[in-house]
Amino acid sequence: MILFLLLLCFFSRAQQRPNIIFILADDLGYSELGCYGNSFNETPALDRLAREGMRFTSFYAAAPVCSPYRAALMTGQYPARIGITDYLRPGAARHLDTSYVTLAELLKAQGYRTGIVGKWHLSGYVKEGAPEETLPDQHGFDEVLVSENRGIGEGTYFYPYDFNREIVKQLPGAHEYITDRQNYEALEFIKRNRQQPFFLFLSHYAVHTTVHGQPELVRHFQQKKNAGTSSPTKQNPGNDPYKKWPAGSKASGNNPHLAAQLKTIDDGVAAIVGLLKELGLDQNTLLIFTSDNGGETTITTNAPLRGGKSTLYEGGVREPFIAWWPGNVKASAICKQPLANYDLYPTLMALTGAAGKHQPLDGISFAPLLHNPQAAMPQRNFYWHYPLDQPHFLGGRSAGSIRSGAWKLISFFDDGHKELYNLDEDPGEQTDLSAKYPSRVAGLDAALRNWQKEVHASH
Repeated sequence: MILFLLLLCFFSRAQQRPNIIFILADDLGYSELGCYGNSFNETPALDRLAREGMRFTSFYAAAPVCSPYRAALMTGQYPARIGITDYLRPGAARHLDTSYVTLAELLKAQGYRTGIVGKWHLSGYVKEGAPEETLPDQHGFDEVLVSENRGIGEGTYFYPYDFNREIVKQLPGAHEYITDRQNYEALEFIKRNRQQPFFLFLSHYAVHTTVHGQPELVRHFQQKKNAGTSSPTKQNPGNDPYKKWPAGSKASGNNPHLAAQLKTIDDGVAAIVGLLKELGLDQNTLLIFTSDNGGETTITTNAPLRGGKSTLYEGGVREPFIAWWPGNVKASAICKQPLANYDLYPTLMALTGAAGKHQPLDGISFAPLLHNPQAAMPQRNFYWHYPLDQPHFLGGRSAGSIRSGAWKLISFFDDGHKELYNLDEDPGEQTDLSAKYPSRVAGLDAALRNWQKEVHASH
């Protein structure tokens, strides 16, 4: 009888701990989803999540490129404090050190089954000449599925996959597509682990360039009004739809390949939600969808925001963010409060009751906002540090920035000039107010410099 009561108590507590599904798109801009105003792309499942859950309008990436974002996600710290401030090259010696208690390790210690499906990009790769590597299995993930062990640049979306040549084809048909495979692996992970709390990190490779959609979906979007066009490149003169750079992949706007890839991500979201409901897990699962940085302005626009991936303008760091948890996250709600992805670590700690030793955190829990998007939050500044030896190929420059309330200062390290914007009045950062408010520039610049000293940020 005593054993029965102990087991009952255990399973009751386990049921109270929510499952966590974190879905991350790669390079998806702020305005690509229908619920964020896009009228060309088709994202019905994500739009439904936004209606049934909460949509955030000022959620920030900790950096305008992917590796530092992922480092902040896994540790709850600023990328500058960690020392990963740019994307890691395939042969890089730098990697996320195993001394950090990652989010996966924290939840694993709490009894969660942890899994990553897809992109990691927090290490160089031994197969690419790196002296060592630390892949997800060394950072607390019990299951590592279709994750890369080589460089992922330029995208490989059809089997065989250049980024991991050891992956064995699983899906039927002649042309397995990695986003379909990731969706499949995510569903199988949920099925395997439905009897215990789980943390699933579904980390998509899409829509990183070179964007490359499945032919039937690409044709659908090519036939839509105002669809973008481009010729196949010299590397694909026959316009083979299963080879890189077919027609439309370089379109500068309403890109049919980007739209096709995003539709496949959206289909996966629909399948996951459907499975959660079928298994009776939907009331006990927090599902989050977001992106790691802004969209590439060579193939899309982040309007009404300025700039995109690699820049510290809002288009480079402000992301779509949706939270869905029936009965726990307020439905049809919009949260306008500024937050950042390093806040996810303490937030998930609070929601799961996770405890234990971990590194000092720079983020704060925003759990109260999930119930009340107007809940009072501590006043704080937001900081970015993005030093570069030379400009990014997408146009980004070596710079740091600070947001304090409505005011944002960008300090360019290459030539020393500074730009000031009032985001409440000018979210598109069209009017530089630095000459009009020199004292505000000086105050924000001093705060930025003090923070850089605190986290040992150099440039």
